[in-house]
Amino acid sequence: MYFLQRGAIIAIHIRAKPGMLCSGGHSQRKEPLRCPAYEMVMIMKEKLKQNGDVLLGALCSAVYLLWFSFLENTVKYRYHIIHVALDDYIPFCEYFIIPYLLWFFYVGGMTLWFFKHDRAIFRKLIAFLFIGMFTSLLFCTLYPNGTDFRPAVDADKNVFTALVARLYRTDTPTNVFPSIHVYNSIGIQIAVMQSGRLRRHRPVRIASGVLCVLICLSTMFLKQHSVLDVLAASFLAFVVYGTVYAPEHAQDPAGELRRRALLRHSED
Repeated sequence: MYFLQRGAIIAIHIRAKPGMLCSGGHSQRKEPLRCPAYEMVMIMKEKLKQNGDVLLGALCSAVYLLWFSFLENTVKYRYHIIHVALDDYIPFCEYFIIPYLLWFFYVGGMTLWFFKHDRAIFRKLIAFLFIGMFTSLLFCTLYPNGTDFRPAVDADKNVFTALVARLYRTDTPTNVFPSIHVYNSIGIQIAVMQSGRLRRHRPVRIASGVLCVLICLSTMFLKQHSVLDVLAASFLAFVVYGTVYAPEHAQDPAGELRRRALLRHSED
C-alpha cells in the first residue's frame, strides 16, 4: 500500500505541467527569465519602427549636404550657362532677399510641424523633397550648370543689399538647374494643401501659398536663378507629385471625394 501511494504521488508530479509549482494546493507559474540585452534590442526595434522615417530623413540630409558641398567646391569654371532672354527683362530687386531667406524657416519649420502633428503627410513630404533634391544634384553632376547675370551689388546702400552681397559671397552661381528653392517651396505648399489638420485653417493655407509664390519670384528678382530653373523645378514637382501623392487618390477616388465632401460639410 505504501508503494502504491508513493507511485501515485510520483505519477502526479510527472503529469504536472512544466513551470507549475504546488504550494498549499495552488499552482503558480514560474516567471520567464528576462534578458536585459534582448529587451533593449526589442525596445530599439520598436523605436526604429516608429521613427524610421526620421532616421531616413537625417541620413538623406547628410548625404545631400555632402554631395552639394562637393559640387559647390568643384563646379567653378567649366559649366553650362543657364540664361534666356526673359531673364534680362526681370529687374534686380534687393527687397526680395526677405522671402528668399524666409525659405529656410518655411521649409524647416513646416517640416517640423508635420512631423509633430501630421506624421502621414510628413512621410510623403520628405519623400517628395528628397526625390527632387537628389534628382537636381544628379542632373548638376552630369550636366554642370550655372548663371552669368548676377549684378554688381553695393553692400553699403542699405541692409537689404548688404544681405544680398553676403548671399553672393557664400552661395556660388552654380548648380542652379532646377531650383531647389522653388522645388522645396512647392513641396511644402502641396503638403499644406494635402494635410487634413490644416484643411480648416484657411488663413494658414493662403499665407503659405503667398509665401511660396514670393519665394519663387525672389529667386529670379535676386538673380539667383534663371526662368528656366524655376520652370524646371515646377515641372519636376508636378512629376514627383504624381509619384508620391497621386497613387493614394487613384486607388480610391470615390473615397477621397467622400472624405472631402464630409470635411466641407463639417466646416459649414
